[in-house]
Parts: sequence; C-alpha cells; structure tokens
Amino acid sequence: MTEPRNIAALLGIMARLRAPDGCPWDHQQTFETIAPHTIEEAYEVADAIERKDMPGLKDELGDLLFQTVYHAQMAEEIGAFNFSDIVESICTKMINRHPHVFGGAQIANAEAQTLAWDEYKAHERAAKPGGDTRKGVLDEVPRNLPALTRAAKLQSRAAKVGFDWPDIAPVFNKVREEIGELEHEIANGAHAARIADELGDLLFATVNIARHLKIDPETAMRGANQKFERRFAYIEQHLAKAGKKPSDSTLAELDALWDEAKLHEKR
Repeated sequence: MTEPRNIAALLGIMARLRAPDGCPWDHQQTFETIAPHTIEEAYEVADAIERKDMPGLKDELGDLLFQTVYHAQMAEEIGAFNFSDIVESICTKMINRHPHVFGGAQIANAEAQTLAWDEYKAHERAAKPGGDTRKGVLDEVPRNLPALTRAAKLQSRAAKVGFDWPDIAPVFNKVREEIGELEHEIANGAHAARIADELGDLLFATVNIARHLKIDPETAMRGANQKFERRFAYIEQHLAKAGKKPSDSTLAELDALWDEAKLHEKR
C-alpha cells in the first residue's frame, strides 16, 4: 500500500472499497446517501473545535476529508470529475479570489475583502456556461443549511443591497413586536400552524440581533445548549447525592438547584 501519509493511499482505499469485490455497503452508496454523512462529519469537526480537542480534531478532519474522497470516487466512476479536478478547482478559485495575495490588487482590510469576495463569485458565475442563471439576491443561499445559519445568510445578502436597519435599536423593537404577535395568537387560540409561523418570525428577528452584533447564531445556540447541559447535570448530580432523580423532585427544588448551578459557574 502507498505510504499512509500520502493522499494517494486514501484514494486507493476508497477505490478498493467501491470495487465490485470491495465492501458491499460502500459499493451501493450514492451521492444522496452519503450527503447526510458529509454534513454530520462537518458538525463533528465543529464540535471538536469547540471542545478544543486537537487529537479529536485531527481524526474528525480525516473523516471529513474521506467524505470528499468518497464523492470524488463516485464522480470518477460516472466520468464527471476526479479528485485531482477538485484540487485544481479549489486552487484556481482561491488564487482568483485573492488577487491581492497572488496578483497586484490592493485590499484595504478584511471588510473590503469580504465585499470583493462576493464580486469575484459573481464574476465566476457569469463566466460559467450559460452565465448566471440565478435570478435573485437570495437565490445562492443553500436551502439545506441549518435554519439559524441560513436566516443569517439571507439577512446578510439582503443587507448588502440596502435592505437592513441602520443600527440594532430597531431590531430590538422588531423582536418585541414579534413577541407581542406570538402572545396575541396564543391568547386567541390560534391554529398551531399560525403560532408556529409567528414563532418563526420571532426566531428570525432574534437572528437579526446576532447578525448586527456580528455573532454567529449557531455558535451562540450551541453555547446555550452546552450551558443548559452543564446546569442540568449539576441538578442531577446533587439530587443523586440525596438518592433522588429530577422526576422525584418538585419544580421549586429543581429551580433552586438551577440557581445554585448558575452561581457555581460564576465563581
């Protein structure tokens, strides 16, 4: 086998797995069946980064790389492209989108680079066979992104063409407005679908706050989830010392332990 530190070894392993006499499971997979695994591996990379787990990150990045190799192998089998084509494509793209690094262009700062990046992407789309077939500003935002991430990207795209509040104050007003509308629908016994619609509006407005604060809403939400897990674990641990479970306790007891967990974290 090729030296395992060489990408050729991984490509060889993938080809062998997909061979007719290789792994039955791998042989029957398609782009569609592998896509969910690709998404999952990307999240596991993000999780390792959040936990500052460098050994874990190394492994998870390997898993994510394997996903790229998997798709490349399937594409090569149908004559669409191969792994080398992928490498060439991304190298060309990065060079073209960084003329201030690989050419003579001048970019003042990171914000200017962000604007230039979008311009480069627009030029690339227009240069493709058939030109840019997308009709609207929001058309290129992928539909399978996590909902909070997609909301932030939709808002950012709209903001770039002037559809945005000038500062954060009106965004807070919008959040309060959406809370009022949600409360109104609940109080009036609205249909579940209507309540869900208003709740969606509230979440969308909350994402707008995150965007104005330059905070990634997915990261903020993951942090909130982790905080909840830590504090609930504190409750469980302290109840266990008394031979109890959360289900054996009153809400008042649980709330008191929750407040203790909050104080414990601040020490």
